[in-house]
Amino acid sequence: MFFWYTSPSWMMWNFQVAGLLVGATIVSTDGNPAFPRTDALWGIAAAQGVTYLGTSPGYVLACIKADAHPGADHDLSSLRAIGITGSAMPATSSIWLSEKVGAHVPVFSISGGTDVVSAFAGGVRTVPVWAGELSVPFLGVALDAYDEAGNSVHGAVGELVVTEPMPSMPVRFWNDPDGTRYRDAYFDTYPGIWRHGDWITVTERGSVVVHGRSDATLNRNGIRMGSADIYQAVESLDEVTEALVLGMEQPDGGYWMPLFVVVPDGLTAELRERIVAVIRTQASPRHVPDDIVAAPAIPHTRTGKKLEVPLKKMFQGAAETTALDTSAVDDPEAVRWFADRAAEYQRVQRAR
Repeated sequence: MFFWYTSPSWMMWNFQVAGLLVGATIVSTDGNPAFPRTDALWGIAAAQGVTYLGTSPGYVLACIKADAHPGADHDLSSLRAIGITGSAMPATSSIWLSEKVGAHVPVFSISGGTDVVSAFAGGVRTVPVWAGELSVPFLGVALDAYDEAGNSVHGAVGELVVTEPMPSMPVRFWNDPDGTRYRDAYFDTYPGIWRHGDWITVTERGSVVVHGRSDATLNRNGIRMGSADIYQAVESLDEVTEALVLGMEQPDGGYWMPLFVVVPDGLTAELRERIVAVIRTQASPRHVPDDIVAAPAIPHTRTGKKLEVPLKKMFQGAAETTALDTSAVDDPEAVRWFADRAAEYQRVQRAR
């Protein structure tokens, strides 16, 4: 019984429907997975006798903050595995799932892309699961991590690359007759090598740690950092619903790294101090932002990804209409709030 909570506009819908190809029964549901209670998704899994449940790091974090007890409050005896994707999942969330659902149920975090309608790496039953890591590259994926010079690096952060063709790689773009846009999107950085746009570390044991999008890289004083490390720290605080960090190069050579946080009860001085402290201890002092700003909401794509790159473009002067397509955003009002902040930032920069 295969149940991956997804919308039809996300590639995970294809992933779920493909369960029929291997003889599985699939479960589809319409509505909010956290209504009327945060643990509603676990209730559906229990009622349907789901054996493989797929969800996201955001939903798991919501369950943690709601102090949910899925294994105690629901009959999950049929459950044999949990899949996680959509963004990088911290090790703490994986450990929480093992504690609250059961250590006998492996947690398989996977990472892939809509571009290939597939996953690059994840978990399999024949390899151990390490919290915060994706156990192995998947079959048919020649996955590696490259440094800036195009050298393979293990044990250090690099760009996720695929060095050989995959069966599901796209071969062209619509309305791109000479293939220029297609090549620029994937093969411009390393000629002939697919660069996906994620920072990863391939460990010495062959597992993969995902750090976040490389095209939204934070580069402070020449040191590259992944935004996922900051999110994992800040969003562990009960008062913080969600966070977004941006890094902006300034005309005078400076660098501004603000952190936007959604805090329903308000951003107090005490909470600011705790945000700084948790980032400093769980990530590093380099990850501490220049400013912490309360935001009404964080906008995402329809598939739940934070709009780091479009929002950074807006802060660097791009118009809202050219930075992104608001029809493909889950909260246009949140985009407009950020557009106002970006315009204000640009006015200050011009006045200097």
